[in-house]
Amino acid sequence: QVQLVESGGGLAQAGGSLRLSCTASGRTFNNYAMGWFRQAPGKEREFVASINWSGDSTYYADSVKGRFTISRDNAKNTLYLQMNSLKPEDTAVYLCAAGSLESRSGRLRGVYWGQGTQVTVSS
Repeated sequence: QVQLVESGGGLAQAGGSLRLSCTASGRTFNNYAMGWFRQAPGKEREFVASINWSGDSTYYADSVKGRFTISRDNAKNTLYLQMNSLKPEDTAVYLCAAGSLESRSGRLRGVYWGQGTQVTVSS
């Protein structure tokens, strides 16, 4: 089993920045593709970004492209999401996931999930 723990969420003003972290334990971290999802109250869970196991390929949802950057440091067993130019519509619980990439779309099929961290962006 893989355990994932997110951190770095909080409150930011519109236009501000936050960096989320996800630390993994259990099975070897760099054997998994990783990604971020988010879910706002009353809405379906939404894919945000993914990264392959080696960290040299990334994929982003259109809603965050150009503003968010996903990266990983396998030596630290840690995944990151740098969020810039935040908007109120970015407000959600952000979930870290590990699994496999869809070969055609680049999106992540999550197998293991973190507990989530709240991101709130005020206008």
